[in-house]
Amino acid sequence: MSQTTTTQLSERINSMQTSQTLAMAAKARELRAEGKDIIGLSLGEPDFNTPDFVKDAAKQAIDDNYNGYTPVDGYVELKDAVITKFKRDNTLTYNRNQIVVSTGAKQSLANVAMVLLDKGDEVILPCPYWVSYAEIVKLGEGVPVEVATSIETDFKMTAEQLRAAITPKTKMIWFSSPCNPSGMLYSKEELRALADVLVDYPNIIVVSDEIYEHINFVGEHFSMAQFEDMYDRTVVVNGVSKAFAMTGWRIGYIGAPEYIARACNKMQGQITSGANCIAQRAVITALEAPVSNIQFMIDEFKKRRQLILGLLNNIEGFETTEPQGAFYVFPNVSSFFGETLRGHKIENATDFSMFLLEEALVATVTGDAFGNPDCIRISYAASQDQIKEALQRIKDVVS
Repeated sequence: MSQTTTTQLSERINSMQTSQTLAMAAKARELRAEGKDIIGLSLGEPDFNTPDFVKDAAKQAIDDNYNGYTPVDGYVELKDAVITKFKRDNTLTYNRNQIVVSTGAKQSLANVAMVLLDKGDEVILPCPYWVSYAEIVKLGEGVPVEVATSIETDFKMTAEQLRAAITPKTKMIWFSSPCNPSGMLYSKEELRALADVLVDYPNIIVVSDEIYEHINFVGEHFSMAQFEDMYDRTVVVNGVSKAFAMTGWRIGYIGAPEYIARACNKMQGQITSGANCIAQRAVITALEAPVSNIQFMIDEFKKRRQLILGLLNNIEGFETTEPQGAFYVFPNVSSFFGETLRGHKIENATDFSMFLLEEALVATVTGDAFGNPDCIRISYAASQDQIKEALQRIKDVVS
């Protein structure tokens, strides 16, 4: 691209980082097109098919001639299904004016950033965090404030760290639980400790990303919004992409204080309007179904977690924790930094991730993308055979 062309673009887009998860997936596709046998463990995308009962609902919606514009904040029937889901799964009570359905949870997050942030407002991001948080915050002219965690603390922020990160400019805190990329889960007690700090700062809004809620291997999922003193200042973000294997259907939603939900509705009305009509009708059926309908996927992810942990622990240089949810492992690979492997000088996690792609033909994602430069993210949303082959390849090239 010429300098002239580049300068025609806005500073907003020139300063924005490309999503490294999507960039790695694109690089893997390029190598496949060249005939290379790439195993993709980079994307957070379940390898299951969308359940038949959900697909049947979509087919019925087509036959019933759902083909027009949808309400900006979602069909009433879908909002009611979301309300029922929050009550059933999270003991959270919302009304219709507190629910906004969007084109994926990513749009839900972007809406929240756009309606709450002014230039210079700070957003606390416990590291590691999902790759798009920082860029969405910056797009809203906010300032990401990273709070470093480590494998020793299971990649979770402590109350002391939170208090130390708060300044007069702090507007929000964003986090996911179960966490992408670490797979770790904040317990009720850990969330209460964070809430006890936040009660001293009543103007700080919490954004709780719970998209991996059902992919949980320890049992109870707890939401910050369940605390009575945090309910009116917490935005719960969720969707169907992960638990229902519906990534391409693009439906996410929020439960939020009414003034925030109304603002998100206003914003969305000028950007995309309502989400896809057929997908919305299918999601009504998905959310109304008992969680037991998708338990087979959760059980399989748990088996894969144990498989990949066992294989990683047999490779010298990888330090791991046991994820409590989602479908990622986030090993510390800093022991390889400074080494030369097969002619590749490894200075950081990005070098190591590219080395694995080029030499092992396995796509992972550098931890730099998630605010943790010592780690890489490996997705186990792949078959057990693919996981075994991928980890054998990795072992062969680093041994």
